[in-house]
Amino acid sequence: MSIETSRVHKTAYDAETHARLTVDSDAIVARYPQARSALLPMLHLVQSEDGYVSPRGIAFCAAHLGLSTAEVSAVATFYTQYKRHPNGTYTVGVCTNTLCAIMGGDAIWEDLSDHLGIGHDETTDDGVITLERVECNAACDYAPVVMVNWEFFDNQTPDSARQIADDLTAGKPVVPTRGAASVCSFKEMSRVLAGFGDGRADEGVGAGVPTLRGVELARAEGWTAAEFPDATGSAGAGATTPTVGGEQSSAQRPATTPADVSPAAELKKQSTDDAKES
Repeated sequence: MSIETSRVHKTAYDAETHARLTVDSDAIVARYPQARSALLPMLHLVQSEDGYVSPRGIAFCAAHLGLSTAEVSAVATFYTQYKRHPNGTYTVGVCTNTLCAIMGGDAIWEDLSDHLGIGHDETTDDGVITLERVECNAACDYAPVVMVNWEFFDNQTPDSARQIADDLTAGKPVVPTRGAASVCSFKEMSRVLAGFGDGRADEGVGAGVPTLRGVELARAEGWTAAEFPDATGSAGAGATTPTVGGEQSSAQRPATTPADVSPAAELKKQSTDDAKES
């Protein structure tokens, strides 16, 4: 079997769905100089269709990009946002990284897990909630934080997090603390992550009071960042913006410290080069 033949994959999508996904995929591919660079958003796209990265979704991506299903699967299994089994309508992620944990994240996780009767990356029997133990929600200034389909719910407690889960289960609307005014479904959010806006990007508050506290303090105290040095190494009115490939670029700058040019350093470099060639 030729390479070209081996990279042709059958999919289980019906003709209408396949045509729709193809149009969207063409729009995604057009954003990149190389077609294979479109794989990440395309995985979100097929996830928005199936609720997870399904075998037929993998086959579709492979066929559209001229990749093997093994290559696509290698990417899909590397990132945790790509689900390899059906996900719930809502992903509830509890941050248990250091700051959130000590502020109550661990307690929230344990309470929600007991309340819902599921563990990490498991889904309730009704298919509504998939629970995740998240390493970081990138919102340390609002710890402890819970996210629902990556919308922020700040300063949570076990009681408030349990209420969010109960409202989701009952089909009641929940309102994020910041950002969008509502929570969309997992499939809808996957389409947004594929690069297709839903018109909600500018809803609600973005950076809140805790996030802006540092910059406001700096302004009140008159603090400023140091000026970037110019090409001569001195800061001031002649400061310049670094140019890629210029003398000030780390990619072009030669070793300047004694340790970099010592006999020991040269010997280590030679040993490394020899090992690469062996």
